[in-house]
Amino acid sequence: MQQPKVTVLGSANVDLVIRAERMPNRGETLIGETFDIFTGGKGFNQATAAARLGAQVTLIGRIGDDPFAEVLRSAIESEQIDSQYVKTDAESGTGIATIVVEPDGDNSIIVVPRANMRITPADIDEAKDCIANADVLLLQLETPIDASERAVEIAKANDTTVILDPAPARPLPPSLLSQVDILTPNATEAALLSGHAVNTLEARIVTAEALQTQIATDGHSAVVLTLGEQGVLLYTPTQSTHVSALSVDAVDTTGAGDAFSGALATALANGNDLLEAVKFATAAGAAAVTVLGATPSMPTHEKIEAIHSK
Repeated sequence: MQQPKVTVLGSANVDLVIRAERMPNRGETLIGETFDIFTGGKGFNQATAAARLGAQVTLIGRIGDDPFAEVLRSAIESEQIDSQYVKTDAESGTGIATIVVEPDGDNSIIVVPRANMRITPADIDEAKDCIANADVLLLQLETPIDASERAVEIAKANDTTVILDPAPARPLPPSLLSQVDILTPNATEAALLSGHAVNTLEARIVTAEALQTQIATDGHSAVVLTLGEQGVLLYTPTQSTHVSALSVDAVDTTGAGDAFSGALATALANGNDLLEAVKFATAAGAAAVTVLGATPSMPTHEKIEAIHSK
């Protein structure tokens, strides 16, 4: 069986993670409990998830010329991700994120994108073959919109499935949304993009339907609304299906959405139907919250199977 091919256009960061009893109030200083440094960034996390789950992965991105970049280069190599289109940008540093994790696993994050926001459409043109030859192109919003628009143009011209994780939440131009095959917002992102509240089952369906009209209209498009502990709503022109969340003991929710996206891309690239791919991705997201750190929490098949067996 041919190895599934996933190309990821996205960010690569170094995460500075603090565990604390709670977030400080304005003007307050707290003593934290632990501090760790991890690799992260939505692009790199999702690429790692896909690679650990068996995909042949190419990452398109930018990092700085600094010690943080060395950490990322080493991690990319260890995950066997093709990095030929990860450029070194000597004029801007590697992206960083500061993350505070509370005892229940919830987190608060500030991201400083730096080199990630210097990816250009010209960079995408250099990588056009790896987009055209991929089964799935996976995008997020920690990189410039014009680069993503160029990437989806290439993907759509070559029958590559486009998945967009619209995070962090921001308004998006129709020129991008209309080329997306599968949109995977959480409740906050869905509300911003649709203009609808997402606080009841009926509201979620209305929201998903509104988003469905904004994405690709070739009959194969879908909105996959992720709802944390409340599971996932899969909405297509022909079905509306709720997939329940799996019960786990959460340690750190950082990266759960990235594990979901990377697993979804891999399952679809493997030829799974959409509902089975969403169920697999849901299990991957559940597995991720049981581990501290973003990239370290990206699961393997064995980890997902262990979650299923509980």
